[in-house]
Amino acid sequence: MYSLRLNKKERSSKKMFKKSVLTGALALFGMFACVSMTFAANDHALWGTLLDKYVKGGAVDYQGFKTDEGELDRYLATLARTDPDALPSSDQLALYINGYNAYTVKLILKNFTDGKPVQSIRKIGGLFTSPWSISFAEIGGKIHTLDEIEHEIIRPRFQDPRIHFVVNCASQSCPPLISMPYLGETLDAQLDSSTRNFLADKEHNYIDSDTLYVSSIFKWYGEDFNDDAAAFFLKYAEGETLAELRRIGPDIRVKYLDYDWSLNIK
Repeated sequence: MYSLRLNKKERSSKKMFKKSVLTGALALFGMFACVSMTFAANDHALWGTLLDKYVKGGAVDYQGFKTDEGELDRYLATLARTDPDALPSSDQLALYINGYNAYTVKLILKNFTDGKPVQSIRKIGGLFTSPWSISFAEIGGKIHTLDEIEHEIIRPRFQDPRIHFVVNCASQSCPPLISMPYLGETLDAQLDSSTRNFLADKEHNYIDSDTLYVSSIFKWYGEDFNDDAAAFFLKYAEGETLAELRRIGPDIRVKYLDYDWSLNIK
């Protein structure tokens, strides 16, 4: 009888142990799920702090970023362990945009020579490897190239042409890196603002006589703009540019400007 009671106790203890393990595992899973779900609500604060310190008027202080590279790495580590699919759509897009921009900065920092950044991002890579085809950007446990983030995730999944004015390629002719992160809760307004600001910047787009001179972005990604840059400008341009477009009407011609690939350095 004693032996039998002991076995029952053992069996009860085993059940309690299994229940404890299961409860712990569920709690751990919940904790990680919580990390993924609350990441966007944390406002990408670390990335925002770095942007506020080292980006002014679209010019990037890469030397400053280099001194704080450890903080950038902390932010990138957060991206690496955050599951984008666990986030709402707007938070997913904000994460991928911030991720693209943060990893672009990291790519420049990884390629300092004699304590200085390269003169152009296009100097990075090899004879058959572009900077955008290097696999190093980890998001959600998956390692991507910058091209994959932009062309296999952001463009096909979200299908919003305004994204071309928020991803930054570390070059003078790129839409500028802004001094704050993109956030899911304000993303639509931020996309609008960045798009309208870029269209109004006469270094990138302007009207002369009956011709609209535009960034080569409208040529490279023509399909995203329905091959009609003028129509996109009519939708998002403001002020003098919009008035000129309406004055010229359907006879307006479109020409593409050369792209300046020199580094967007402070």
